[in-house]
Amino acid sequence: MKASIVTIGDEILIGQIVDTNSAFIAKQLDKIGISVAEMRSISDDKTQILQTLSELQNQIDVVIITGGLGPTKDDITKKTICEYCDDELIESEAVLQHVKELIEGFYKRPITQINRDQALVPSKAEVLFNKMGTAPGMWLQKENTVFISLPGVPYEMKYLIENEVVPKLVQKFSRPFIVHKTIMTYGRGESLIAEQIENWENNLPVFIKLAYLPSPGRVRLRLSARGTNENELKKAIDDEVVKLHELIGDIIVGFDEEEPIEAVLGKILTNKKLTIATAESCTGGKIAETITSVSGASAYFKGGIVSYATAVKEKILHVSEHSISKYSVVSEQVAKEMVLSVKEIMQTDVAISTTGNAGPLKGDSNAEVGTVFVGIAIHDNVFVEEFNFGQPREKVINRTVNKALELVYKEILKK
Repeated sequence: MKASIVTIGDEILIGQIVDTNSAFIAKQLDKIGISVAEMRSISDDKTQILQTLSELQNQIDVVIITGGLGPTKDDITKKTICEYCDDELIESEAVLQHVKELIEGFYKRPITQINRDQALVPSKAEVLFNKMGTAPGMWLQKENTVFISLPGVPYEMKYLIENEVVPKLVQKFSRPFIVHKTIMTYGRGESLIAEQIENWENNLPVFIKLAYLPSPGRVRLRLSARGTNENELKKAIDDEVVKLHELIGDIIVGFDEEEPIEAVLGKILTNKKLTIATAESCTGGKIAETITSVSGASAYFKGGIVSYATAVKEKILHVSEHSISKYSVVSEQVAKEMVLSVKEIMQTDVAISTTGNAGPLKGDSNAEVGTVFVGIAIHDNVFVEEFNFGQPREKVINRTVNKALELVYKEILKK
């Protein structure tokens, strides 16, 4: 089965908003064995919409469209789909009742004609009830293609996908199983990993595919298998993961996209009943932000100090003026004093510090742009490592965050 996702809205095309709907829909379709062949973003233009629908007709099994179902004149999706299917709009009593209850009951004002028009749907459409808003979803089939139109508001779209669309797709279509497993690795580049696992990759079963998903400081390896027996697919992937562990087990920190290193580290800190704090300069608080993005981080994260300016390092973290003068603010000595100080201030078991030149300018140090020092303190063990992450600035910051978390993770596992 193949699906296409079409987002409608000029606001997407001019970069005013980011299309997160397509990513969500694609993940939900993948879970039920439907492959997404393409994603498109098109304008709120009648000709463009009609052309898109015509191009996908009978080439794609399912077309999911989001956007353009609002009550204003610039929202033309409903009327255009109606025209494409040679249909007419009729008023849905069930939708109208829901709109009245929402507008008059929740917003405490009389329903207007614009609100009432939200209850107009193509006569050939099956209405997908939108509990979260006034615009209903619509399910129409023309020849060999199912067209599903949903509101673009993310929380309304998600409700309809989970509660209306996915159950209907599962009921209507026979689908293969698609099984994924994502292995999270840190501390080694994509090309080096590829060299280490080349023979293993070349000997994967034909129904298992490997994808490399690199980002600064980490590489995800996604194994995907497709077939008719879900249990056999899962076993085959698990067998290959065992082989992979023998090759690069030293850099594997977890599995699946939902388990990034900050989540894995959080579980370890919780299980070992350890607390952590951060003192950040070049990363500007991003390590603390990453740690606290995990639900339940309050159990182990005590706090962080963003000592971006040299004066803050001196006054808040008590880094000695002598060390800064002799070694420079971007140095092993300063990173060490920072990590020891924040560990003492926050009274934690573990601490991280960063100081570096993220660029493009050198700031208060003559250290080469891209130079970063990461300090780690765990109980009585303190060490600092130096890196050069090159440029651009964003890459330096992201790689520093990932490297700091990786260093803590590996050090804790030694204990």
